[in-house]
Amino acid sequence: MDSTTFTKIAAGVLGAWLILLLGKWAGDEMYHASAHGEPSYVIEVAGSEPANAEPEVPFEERMAAASVESGAKVFRKCTACHKAEAGANATGPYLYGVVGRDIDSAEGFEYSGALEQAADVWTPENLYAFLEKPSAWAPGTTMGFAGLSKSEDRADVIAYLDSLDD
Repeated sequence: MDSTTFTKIAAGVLGAWLILLLGKWAGDEMYHASAHGEPSYVIEVAGSEPANAEPEVPFEERMAAASVESGAKVFRKCTACHKAEAGANATGPYLYGVVGRDIDSAEGFEYSGALEQAADVWTPENLYAFLEKPSAWAPGTTMGFAGLSKSEDRADVIAYLDSLDD
């Protein structure tokens, strides 16, 4: 083995190592949110650690303090499966006019049947309980969302949805 062969082997090994290090560095820069600021929203996963227990505030007070603007921000989590335009079904039914609407009445959407057994109308109280943990409120629902753990977020989303159709 002469010196050029050894040089080529060393250059290949060191070049591959350099590419590996640069790829790791690029991956860290692209996928670590802390390097780019705060994420726009966080999707909560079932089974995650519960947040600190919050003091119990009556539903009426919670709804009176609800913010439509904050609800619009929290609603971004819902836009993965729902639309806020009338008749625009996606993976889930459209949510325009949902407050006060019959539970299984979104035109053109096939419901699983579990919601029909839970209640008749989407009252603010029913929405509040459903948004906390959909699978607990309507066992057997096909909605895979874990729910909104913060009661302020649930009230804000309901206020936002109620504001859509005046």
